[in-house]
Amino acid sequence: MVTIDATCSLESFRKFVILSTCNSFVPESYLEDYEVFPERETSPGLIYVEAADKVTLKKIRDMIFVNAKEVLGIIYSSKSGNTNLKWRQIRRTTGKVTGEASTNTLVNLTEAGVITQEWVQNYLRKKAEENQVSPMN
Repeated sequence: MVTIDATCSLESFRKFVILSTCNSFVPESYLEDYEVFPERETSPGLIYVEAADKVTLKKIRDMIFVNAKEVLGIIYSSKSGNTNLKWRQIRRTTGKVTGEASTNTLVNLTEAGVITQEWVQNYLRKKAEENQVSPMN
């Protein structure tokens, strides 16, 4: 598990949720609309969008697509239960992502722009340093 603590845009986190859950079947018009977010009611795998104004658009498979304005936060957990992340608004469309992610999730977080390649490389370098066994004197 990887501890995530990063600042990103709401759009980057929205892209991450779509990439991780419904990229293969999300309607093109929803993909292009930055106010449309996927939600899922099942647990593990819960995805919830907290917003000042939210309207349900359509249910496709196990995903419910909502139109959300003034998003305050998003709770995301993977179906496997290995990833649990929260995006919390800091200012307008900028927020902070915190939680635990599986190493597989790092790919989608990077692709969506939530974290950078540099962030992943720094994390891997720190882990390698932690795992090195120091010689006993």
